[in-house]
Amino acid sequence: MTSPHDAGAPSARTRVNRYRHLAHYDRPTIDAILDAMPVAHIAYLHEGQPIVTPTLQWREGDRVYWHGARHGRMMQATEGADVCLTVSILDGLVLARSAFNFNVNHRSVMLFGKAEAVTDPQEKVRLLTRLINSFAPDQWDKLRPATDAELNVTAILSLRIDEASAKVRSGPPEDNEDDYAHPVWAGVLPINLTLGAPEPDPRNLPGVAAPDLSGYKIG
Repeated sequence: MTSPHDAGAPSARTRVNRYRHLAHYDRPTIDAILDAMPVAHIAYLHEGQPIVTPTLQWREGDRVYWHGARHGRMMQATEGADVCLTVSILDGLVLARSAFNFNVNHRSVMLFGKAEAVTDPQEKVRLLTRLINSFAPDQWDKLRPATDAELNVTAILSLRIDEASAKVRSGPPEDNEDDYAHPVWAGVLPINLTLGAPEPDPRNLPGVAAPDLSGYKIG
């Protein structure tokens, strides 16, 4: 029998089977999680061995992009190959009255598909500019210009957001009814990622100002 929580799953491999009530297949939920966390993990096969590599990702429209060394293992193994990309955000520790009901509040996305290379040099520059400026607005134009050699050894891959699913948990613990009478504290310990004060490079030139990061948010 098909669960109502299966509705909208784009494929069998994206269908959430465990904790189906946490599943989301709508693009607004998926896009919001991708946009909130730049760190992703790419799973792939290299010479028959499973590997998971962390990297930075950014979304533009219907695609997720990531970059790396053109001759590096990840980029060589994933171009044109099936990959799985995940993004996770930890929002809180959920302490229950039973060890088997401990949990975490979280948001996560899992994408499947074939990684496609960005080959047009101007498009690579545009995408790298967007990545840098997503951390600090207009920062790309202030930097030492990228050289042709640097651009040549940098690869950018992308994945269409066609096969994707999200899981989102929030709220208090879900204990067995009989356990609510057990005298132990239960609840949520929220977790938030925040920016600290800028720490200048000791070799900064005199008079250079830190970029305005007041609008940057993660998580």
